[in-house]
Amino acid sequence: MKTLSDQALLDAYKKAKLLNLSSEFILLIEEELKKRKLGSITR
Repeated sequence: MKTLSDQALLDAYKKAKLLNLSSEFILLIEEELKKRKLGSITR
């Protein structure tokens, strides 16, 4: 996921939550957000 910008990753996370996509997919995004120190935004 390194080629995805921080903003695109955040947008993907918000959309995944909105569409109630699989919890495994959302967890993958959350893990990447934490790696990028953007994890606090997900709360």
